[in-house]
Amino acid sequence: MSNDPAHFCKTILAGTIAKGLQAEVNDGLAKLRKTPHLLGILANDDPAAKVYADWTGKTAKDNGFEYSLRTVGKDDAEETIIAANNDDGVDGIIVYYPIFNNRQDQYLQQIVDLKKDVEGLSHQYIFNMYQNIRFLDDRQMQKSILPCTPLAVIKILEYLHIYNTILPYGNRLFGRTICVVNRSEVVGRPLAALLANDGACVYSVDVTGVQQFTRGEGIRKRKHEIVEKEGWTVENCAPMCDVVITGVPGNKYKFPLHLVKDGAVCINFSSEKNFAPEVKERASIYVPAIGKVTITVLLRNLLRIVQNREALSPESQPTANGES
Repeated sequence: MSNDPAHFCKTILAGTIAKGLQAEVNDGLAKLRKTPHLLGILANDDPAAKVYADWTGKTAKDNGFEYSLRTVGKDDAEETIIAANNDDGVDGIIVYYPIFNNRQDQYLQQIVDLKKDVEGLSHQYIFNMYQNIRFLDDRQMQKSILPCTPLAVIKILEYLHIYNTILPYGNRLFGRTICVVNRSEVVGRPLAALLANDGACVYSVDVTGVQQFTRGEGIRKRKHEIVEKEGWTVENCAPMCDVVITGVPGNKYKFPLHLVKDGAVCINFSSEKNFAPEVKERASIYVPAIGKVTITVLLRNLLRIVQNREALSPESQPTANGES
């Protein structure tokens, strides 16, 4: 550990970061023609899911959104989603997973209407994310929706000025080397892809080994490519990284602090504490949790879905003289 008495690490809480995003959301909300309605569907007995649902509802209502929760049995989840798809009074749908904890959950993710999928889990959104396609339409009026937790991490990195705004949009992580510990299909892999698509060199670490996500040397490629780093472990890549992001769900896991580069930024998106308190002796910035940013991103996605729909409405279309 660092013995430098001048070393200083700033701990930044998610609530602080969320405030700026929330102001952006509130500004967009004020310009809509209607108040967006978010529907939560709870079909499991997981106490954590109920807490998340209640937290989502409180945050939504506190910030001017409508929120309602439907608690159903798991066998009724499919019909509840279909009914919500067809309900004009529902603008966005969030399903609290896991329900079946198997491939049936993946099926349920795909039947949520693309135009109401605030979690960005529909096939079209996932395809766009991995292919580095940022819009749903050729006119670039409708932005694609990204999964909430990976997007929350990106918003945190923007807040911390890890993104270089002098560079062109889409290349603003060029020169950054980032380690992501967790390669789940829900968060870890999408996060590595998004960071690489923005220009970073990303080392994705999992129990199966290390993969490198990049857009090639000099970020020349349109989207990221993946290279297996045979024989590598976190020991090989973490010391090179400016940013270390962890999301290991086990309560026994602790990131090996001797691998943290002096002055690195450390972010934990797991519900468990992946970093010991001593991380502050090496890191320059430490973000211990991201939950409040994730909820705000969820509302931001809902706002974007309604904005996408309004962009297609007749009132927003250009007239013959070019006015709109």
